[in-house]
Amino acid sequence: MFLKYEDLVENTVLYLKKIAESIGYPFSSEEQQQGVPENIVQMCSFENLSGLEVNKTGKHRAGQGNLEMENNIYFRKGKVGDWKNYLTTEMSQRLDQRTLQKLNGSGLSL
Repeated sequence: MFLKYEDLVENTVLYLKKIAESIGYPFSSEEQQQGVPENIVQMCSFENLSGLEVNKTGKHRAGQGNLEMENNIYFRKGKVGDWKNYLTTEMSQRLDQRTLQKLNGSGLSL
């Protein structure tokens, strides 16, 4: 299953349901009536997760050298297209080329 970030952002609940189905754990009718998918989307939203105190001020040890890193490095803005503020045109072209090369024949279209 391929999932594009833009699609996920546009209709998160729909794609959550598709993910659950694809891994063999679809939501039951009762769960859907109770709003379980919507609750999961809310709890896992960028706004919620980036606002948690542990993600604002917490730290963790990463890598073999146990380098201490701040958790907030994993959060930028959560906006579609924000990569343009971080990658040059050349970087973007190289990434697109490599992605197309690696996913050739997979059925994914960019």
